[in-house]
Amino acid sequence: MPDIPVLHPDMFPKHFTDLDHLEDFMSTPTAETLADLQDLDGDVAILGVAGKMGVTLARLIKKAAPHKRVIGVARFSDAAARERLEAWGVETIACDLLDREAVLALPKVPNVIYMAGLKFDTGGREDFLWAMNTLAPAHVAEGYAGSRIVALSTIHVYPWSNPLHGGVTEATPPTARPGEYANSVVGRERIFQYFSRRHSTPGRLVRFVYAVDMRYGVLQEIARWVLDCAEIPLETGAVNIMWQGDAINQFARLLRHCEAPAGPINIGNPELTSVRRIATAFGEAFGVEPRFTGAETDCLAVNCDKAAELLGNPIVPLNTMINWVAAWTKANKPVHGKPSKFEVRTGRF
Repeated sequence: MPDIPVLHPDMFPKHFTDLDHLEDFMSTPTAETLADLQDLDGDVAILGVAGKMGVTLARLIKKAAPHKRVIGVARFSDAAARERLEAWGVETIACDLLDREAVLALPKVPNVIYMAGLKFDTGGREDFLWAMNTLAPAHVAEGYAGSRIVALSTIHVYPWSNPLHGGVTEATPPTARPGEYANSVVGRERIFQYFSRRHSTPGRLVRFVYAVDMRYGVLQEIARWVLDCAEIPLETGAVNIMWQGDAINQFARLLRHCEAPAGPINIGNPELTSVRRIATAFGEAFGVEPRFTGAETDCLAVNCDKAAELLGNPIVPLNTMINWVAAWTKANKPVHGKPSKFEVRTGRF
């Protein structure tokens, strides 16, 4: 087995010099991921690979298991993402997951991570939102009935709750909330569960919190607000965030922890983080006094104890993430320009 570097606090940089540095570090496997993927039987397909997290996930799996075939599937409207994946040894296939015959023709592999979906800017095309979040999963669940399927979901299927009460667990049923996005993702979960029960397909439904990358996410948004002296809304006064590198390590490891029928698991940090605390930390880093509006109320508080028991705690702590994001933001380095909209409470994104 080749000598593969694994993620450890001793290798944390003070800051990231550029995108290549960031993506290389973010796709570093943990020792546990390395062990799990080395023992995992068969190759891996990542559907919806061209999104913000899929590219680094594919690279991470290829690093951890270079002997495996890693297949990235997407429409690939961004040619640059496809070129990067192929440069790292990831095979790519252009496919519209709404095309049933095209999905059924994809290479059959034992392990599938499903990351496709639609959330933002869907006003006036709600039919497309529902098709992407329910019909595409049906095609995939049918085509990969004999595989393990780890499917990304969202904490938006949960109700708002008091952050002082410990957060909702996986035992809380997915809830029809305001806005069509959350409802359509409940549909996505139910589709995967239906096919999992029908075909005894092992799987996991990953109710994932907010990812942190230098280029997007709750920390990047709050840092920008503080630096621009914009008012910071406090109604959603606590968030659960997770370093994207920690998150994709756990997604990959879940392939070794599937169950039939597929059940949900909350993936995120063990503790919620105060928006006020985050903004204050950025204010200290920038020498700016944060401006707040509103007052704290209920939030999407999730309990991630089950994941901690199964996979352990994330490696990258909050203060490290804040320092990294502060340095990146202060240097005016590139961002995706795709806000998480964590503060939006209407359910319409």
